[in-house]
Amino acid sequence: MITDAQVRLMRKKRMNGDKIEAAAAAASMSERTARTWASGPLPSDTKRDRHWRTRTDPFSGVWESDIEPLLRDDDDGKLEAKSVMAELLRRYPARFQASQVRTLQRRFYEWRGHHGVPQEVMFPQTHAPGRMASIDFTRASELKVTICGVPFVHMFFHLVLPFSGRHFVELAFGETFEALLKGLQNAFYALGGVTERVRMDNLSAATHELREGGRTLTTRFKAVAEHFEFIPSRIQPGEAHENGVVEKGHDVFKSAIDQALRIRGSREFLSVDSYVAFVAQIVERDLHAGREAKFEEERKLLRPLPATRLPEYTRSFVEVRRWSTIQVLRRTYSVPARLIRRQVEVWLFADVVEIRYGGKLVERVPRLRGEAVHRIDYRHVIWSLVRKPGAFAQYRFREDLFPSVVFRRAYDALRSQRGDRADVEYVRILHLAASTSEALVEKALEELLSRPAGLDYVMVKGLAQPEAPEIPHVHVGTPDLTVYDRLADAEVAS
Repeated sequence: MITDAQVRLMRKKRMNGDKIEAAAAAASMSERTARTWASGPLPSDTKRDRHWRTRTDPFSGVWESDIEPLLRDDDDGKLEAKSVMAELLRRYPARFQASQVRTLQRRFYEWRGHHGVPQEVMFPQTHAPGRMASIDFTRASELKVTICGVPFVHMFFHLVLPFSGRHFVELAFGETFEALLKGLQNAFYALGGVTERVRMDNLSAATHELREGGRTLTTRFKAVAEHFEFIPSRIQPGEAHENGVVEKGHDVFKSAIDQALRIRGSREFLSVDSYVAFVAQIVERDLHAGREAKFEEERKLLRPLPATRLPEYTRSFVEVRRWSTIQVLRRTYSVPARLIRRQVEVWLFADVVEIRYGGKLVERVPRLRGEAVHRIDYRHVIWSLVRKPGAFAQYRFREDLFPSVVFRRAYDALRSQRGDRADVEYVRILHLAASTSEALVEKALEELLSRPAGLDYVMVKGLAQPEAPEIPHVHVGTPDLTVYDRLADAEVAS
């Protein structure tokens, strides 16, 4: 089928003096076709509207009786042609074939163009510089990134400036208030100012349910807005398109990272820091390129930053229970046993939990997230457990007392060799790891597991107990003080 573009090219070549053969070849048409279209109207001008069918309507006789009533009753336009086709096959198995579904889909599309329900209209917005920032969290599991071979489950806090298209992303592991505050605060300081408004959906980190229905801002997030002096703006529940700037930003951002990973040829990284640096490089290179002038224009209109930063943690006081644990947001963390029945101060950050006593830091552990509800450090409880090894078998958090797969394999080997006595042997091995070196004990266990003779505490201790260092004897001679006399005499003589 010859197009208008081909004919225009051929005629242009002819006007420039090319022969008919050369002009036809340049326009990818035969010489005969070139002569036909050498003058006169373009191909599109010669087409006539067709009001007749070129083949028999396969849905004749059932469209008005079976199909069209379903379409008229479809108030929200969600009825699919595939479902109707399946029903027709059940009603008229000898007349229709499954391959006719594409024809029915075209008929649906055409009918809805004439008689369908009105579609929702989207209204393009004009964005003023410095007025708005859109924020949200976005999960990044679909990027399939691995750290040292382990799938990296993570998300990003994401801020987008609609006017300049500036992006700010920060690694996060949960939609918590601390992660929200950290991301928003770091974004403002990276941008060099604060927007007039901040647009977001109804994040649980910033809003809460009202008894009478609906949601409102939490007291903590109101304090953040007052500190930075921006106006918080929320969308209606379930209307994600109302925050379309950042929703579209998620697609653009993750698509850029995905494409860069494909070109890189690997989704494996040696550390979280190297992955974060990679993401920052792609954002700057692919998302900000060519937008520098608009961002500089917008930066000048941002409101000034406050004099101080907000603390990026939530502070609380809890009492250490007799199990040497504390509860923080319904999650259990172990602490040193010396703090039992004492009140400790907890600083809950986005990624870590700090436990303080008497104003001093005593423990800093990764914050639990996802389905994990407890983290017990065996070093906190082993000193009591070694005196009561019978408690190990039914200990509620027993699985946390296997520091690595090697320790678990060692316990399983002990169970097969010594039965119930394995609990005592394993607890003593764990005590050895806490009092000497976990790495040395693990190395000893690996070696013993490779031997057919089995293992026990005595054998592990014999391999893992570090040798006492030899203290070298240093001989210090008696100094010759006459040297100083000679130096003094020489100074007087000079």
